[in-house]
Amino acid sequence: MCATCGCDADGNVTMHEPGHQHQPTHEHTYELHKKVVHVEKDILQENDLLAQRNRGYFDAKNILALNLVSSPGSGKTSLLERTLTDLKGQLEFAVIEGDQQTTNDADRIHATGTKVVQINTGKGCHLDAHMVLHAVQGMKPKADSVLFIENVGNLVCPAMFDLGEKERVVIISVTEGDDKPLKYPDMFHSSTLCIINKTDLLPYVPFDMEKVKANAKKINHRLEIIELSCTSGQGLQQWYDWLKEKVLAAEPA
Repeated sequence: MCATCGCDADGNVTMHEPGHQHQPTHEHTYELHKKVVHVEKDILQENDLLAQRNRGYFDAKNILALNLVSSPGSGKTSLLERTLTDLKGQLEFAVIEGDQQTTNDADRIHATGTKVVQINTGKGCHLDAHMVLHAVQGMKPKADSVLFIENVGNLVCPAMFDLGEKERVVIISVTEGDDKPLKYPDMFHSSTLCIINKTDLLPYVPFDMEKVKANAKKINHRLEIIELSCTSGQGLQQWYDWLKEKVLAAEPA
């Protein structure tokens, strides 16, 4: 068991276009004659170097890469479906889908007419820069496009792994509890935008919107917050405006 993030050290990664085998090399702690040796620094350093390589590629091609992170069931894929459908013809998109198993989410994205690659991490609980590098090499996203990277559903491990993204977007839903930012501070601290989804369910769940926003601001006072519902469409325009603003900001002068 990996001590950095809990991934099974024997887990493999399956990439649907292209295929790729992953041999995780995360932190392990070994006790030798009562002496403890920590090797975490070198492992994360390797990921960070690859993330910088990804970032350089994205910058050179003027690709806006967004890392979407959340707990399972927050509505990441539903938000992507609405976004890709509503903004079709306005922006160029590509998607990398991360899940432990199945191509279910990639199939949903493909149905919108968007180029997509599915990464199956097996027992792994996050995407890393190496996986993204190989996915990008296979799919070759167009210049001047938006690349959505839908990470594995998890608010812990993905916080530690830079993928080379320009922005990290954390998504929570009103069914998850308003103390989420306090329970998973690293993710909220490392994100630039928080989307609060499923607001159409507010009348039916004990969720305090002002409390969750205050909790998020305690962790990251620079964090932008957007409230929306993929079902009703409320708040989606604010998300689209944010996205278009980031695209314009990324364009060369």
